[in-house]
Amino acid sequence: MYAIVEIAGQQFKVAKDQKVFVHRLAGEEGDKVSFDKVLLTGDGDNITLGAPAIDGALVEAKITRHLKGDKVIVFKKKRRKGYRVKNGHRQALTEISIEGISVSGSKKSTSAKKEETTSSEKDLSSHTVAELREMAKEKGVEGYSSMKKAELIAALS
Repeated sequence: MYAIVEIAGQQFKVAKDQKVFVHRLAGEEGDKVSFDKVLLTGDGDNITLGAPAIDGALVEAKITRHLKGDKVIVFKKKRRKGYRVKNGHRQALTEISIEGISVSGSKKSTSAKKEETTSSEKDLSSHTVAELREMAKEKGVEGYSSMKKAELIAALS
């Protein structure tokens, strides 16, 4: 079984017991981390594609070590001007080992703001901006003409 997961802004194809070098993660060596932004999972011919992520899918990993990558030389030059600059860079990396991929596992806790969405807010988000402005005009909201959709929904709620 494999999964394509987004870790630290990059996408990786991972499988169980695989070691992956990613941009530096917060945490100590030996800590367990989980990534819930799983974009695709595959198990033989069974492929599950998320839009954009699969709900409930989780990739468990363990931080093996923190290290620096190979040195990259950055050399800049402008011809006939005497301008030469040489710099080096070593990327801070974290080595993680994938411990497991669960498709129907528990989802990380969502923010309380998302849980508190009411049905009226969901109904308002299905309207167009023009319709929301018309509703705000009828309700007597001031400055409705320059408001964005989210502001109109907040004002009407």
